[in-house]
Amino acid sequence: MKAVILAAGVGSRLGRPFPKCMSLLPDGEQILGRQIRLFREAGIRELIVVVGFKKGLIMEEFPDVFYTYNPFFYITNTSKSLLCVLEHLDDDVIWANGDVVFDREVVEAVVAHPGNVVAVDRKRCGAEEVKYRADGQGRLLEISKQVDRAHGEAVGVNRVSREDLPTLVRSLTACQDDDYFEKGIEDCLGLGVAFQVLDISAHRCIEVDFDEDLREARRMFGVESSRSAQPLPSEFVRSELRGSHSGLELMRRELSLAASAA
Repeated sequence: MKAVILAAGVGSRLGRPFPKCMSLLPDGEQILGRQIRLFREAGIRELIVVVGFKKGLIMEEFPDVFYTYNPFFYITNTSKSLLCVLEHLDDDVIWANGDVVFDREVVEAVVAHPGNVVAVDRKRCGAEEVKYRADGQGRLLEISKQVDRAHGEAVGVNRVSREDLPTLVRSLTACQDDDYFEKGIEDCLGLGVAFQVLDISAHRCIEVDFDEDLREARRMFGVESSRSAQPLPSEFVRSELRGSHSGLELMRRELSLAASAA
């Protein structure tokens, strides 16, 4: 089994001058670093990270994984970033969005589950979250941002078997440039490829899209103080953007400011 992490995007909604997968968590670990560690602890030795925006920052910080570059990261979405890797693989693959913070048990459950898997959280969802609907036997029926009567959120951690990998590759190839990879999964469903939903609601898992998501992730994974969960001052972000600090230095200064507010 191989693991793929999608970390090519700009992350414009978070508004940081560095890839959001490099955002720091309360223990000083970056989101991507945590993912890499958890995949390895689950027994996966070959990890491939798809990079694009400011790829040098990521590659220098994590030199001991494999990389694939999506040169069209600024005009394509996750369907094409995932395709960049899957079209060259011949194995079971677990993949994750590079902005998801999750417990070890989430990875362990997806690794242990046979076949094709979509990890899900049974909760009420907002407009921006990828939603799903399944039948009574847990077979995936729909997955997209536009699902009526959704059962919850697809959290962005998935698995495809070696047997069904070629079909997923063909479906991703047929996707439009701006499609999320979930469109490829939906097309697979129409071709008779089954995906099982795996409920991980008992464990912590959050996707970081906006500033409030990052604050919540820091609270969930170690920042207990309500003061430290407050928004960072906008003047701090603006002043740092005007400076000449490296992306990594800015990340560490930001977390230090958040901690000092506790």
